[in-house]
Amino acid sequence: MPIGIISGETMIKLVYCITKKPGMTDEEFFHYWKEVHGAMAARIPHLRRLVQSHRIVVPGDKFPHDYDGMAELWFDDEAALLEARESEEWKAITQDEAHFIDRSKVAYFVSKEHAIAGEGNDTERGRS
Repeated sequence: MPIGIISGETMIKLVYCITKKPGMTDEEFFHYWKEVHGAMAARIPHLRRLVQSHRIVVPGDKFPHDYDGMAELWFDDEAALLEARESEEWKAITQDEAHFIDRSKVAYFVSKEHAIAGEGNDTERGRS
């Protein structure tokens, strides 16, 4: 079964695009985010999947990066997300963000995926 699918229904996904605090090296930022914050976030109630995408530098790429990383958190539905936000675990990770995230440079949205190409795309599943 493709990622993000439960019994034919698409889970919702919370996406954060984040930027490291000024003065942090990439190494410090990525280590803290994965090893400390990631371990805390993995304990959020109702969380079905958590993925961190760490920015890389591609030699010769002419486009500057806008963010240093992206976190994706999957939940069964909106109710599960709202309930997770009330948890002590969620409150702890929100406080922990001050250690490594520049909160003035964050993008946030909740979404449902629509796979266009590749395994498990909407066309293969008979959806539009």
